Amino acid sequence: MSSINPTSSGNQTEYNSQWAVYLRAIHHEVLPALGCTEPISLALASAIAGSYLFDDTTPISTKLGQITSINGKVSANLMKNGMGVSVPGTGMVGLPIAAAVGALGGDPKGGLEVLKGLNDEIVTAGKYLLETNRVNVAIKPVANILYSEVTIVASEDSVTVAIADSHTQVIKIEKNKEVLFELKLDETIDNTAPYCLREATVKSIYEFAHNVPFEQIEFILQAEALNNALSEEGMKHNYGLHIGRTLKAQIETGLLSDDLLSNILIRSTAASDARMGGATLPAMSNSGSGNQGISATMPVVVVADHLKATAEQRARALILSHLIAVYIHSKLPKLSAMCAVSTAAMGSAAGMAWLLGKGEYQPISLALSSMVGDIAGIICDGASNSCAMKVSTSASSAFKAVLMAISSSGVTGNEGIVSHDVDQSIENLCSLARGSMQQTDVQIIEIMVKKDNC
Repeated sequence: MSSINPTSSGNQTEYNSQWAVYLRAIHHEVLPALGCTEPISLALASAIAGSYLFDDTTPISTKLGQITSINGKVSANLMKNGMGVSVPGTGMVGLPIAAAVGALGGDPKGGLEVLKGLNDEIVTAGKYLLETNRVNVAIKPVANILYSEVTIVASEDSVTVAIADSHTQVIKIEKNKEVLFELKLDETIDNTAPYCLREATVKSIYEFAHNVPFEQIEFILQAEALNNALSEEGMKHNYGLHIGRTLKAQIETGLLSDDLLSNILIRSTAASDARMGGATLPAMSNSGSGNQGISATMPVVVVADHLKATAEQRARALILSHLIAVYIHSKLPKLSAMCAVSTAAMGSAAGMAWLLGKGEYQPISLALSSMVGDIAGIICDGASNSCAMKVSTSASSAFKAVLMAISSSGVTGNEGIVSHDVDQSIENLCSLARGSMQQTDVQIIEIMVKKDNC
């Protein structure tokens, strides 16, 4: 590919003052995750509760004999995102099986990889708990958009663990009605992130990604390794809707061209197929979502492969993509009616524009604005196999916006919710999720619950 040489520009001291913030944001929000993070959050609460009832040497048969009930209570949004998604290694969908196997064999210190150690014995025992009606999960009316709580009763003991505001943040542990741990949260302030992106801009993020020493961001290449492995797995088997495999097959029939866009769609969607279809491989997540991590990673990787980019060029494009995705998501509710795969793909648009636009800023700004003008308002109707469809749609929009941008074309501030300033365009988009789409979210959940009860 053409040489892209990072160069210092502008006030370097000013940009350096943000670098530590940006690095903290990436390290906090870009993490390996096994399975959809909403049921995984409930599984983590269950695993932690179980650790206060049993030790590491307790046989599964003993746990199965002593557990009399597992009661999960979750926020409406977590229910929406957990009720129809596969739980890795179980062959089942939904929150109850996540709570069951979490209690029996989850790693209480595993974070988003809490179910990494599942085996057949644990899964069989978990299914038996469901068959014997010992697991129940219901909606709890709480102010927290992201909330999961599990109470396990075993023999004479009862333990309750609650997680709120992020997928792994424990806010309460209670055993036999005695509070062992409690985290006080100011309901008006988000205390879950050790960083603040209020001063961030697309331009400053670009300057960071373009100039930060390579050795400080080389770690982001793990996102390529993990999500590419998921993509390869999705191409081997019929996970979920197997969209990636279907598109690949249509190239062979002549109905689809074997070109860069097709490869972006196939490889990105295959990763989501595998993740949502229950593959036992971790995704590198972004902002608490594996699909967001896939959307921020795979289109950039495919373009980097096409251009034969160096490791440093890949790392800079990926750090730009993931940080733009985190920046946009920081303006959204933790879970909302707006599909965050679409906003994560805006990150990949930035990364692809950096690669194809020879490291210039203007194509990045144009591509982001065009995406706001293109796919604003894609709804999130819960985590499911169909999320891979949204990954495909968002990746297509991103590449289209990039092709326009490198030709100096894009949606302008004269059109719709797009402003002349890219950061204001992003703010306009996110304000919809914080405002009018709150009611949309309520109606989506009502429809899903009613349908599920039919």
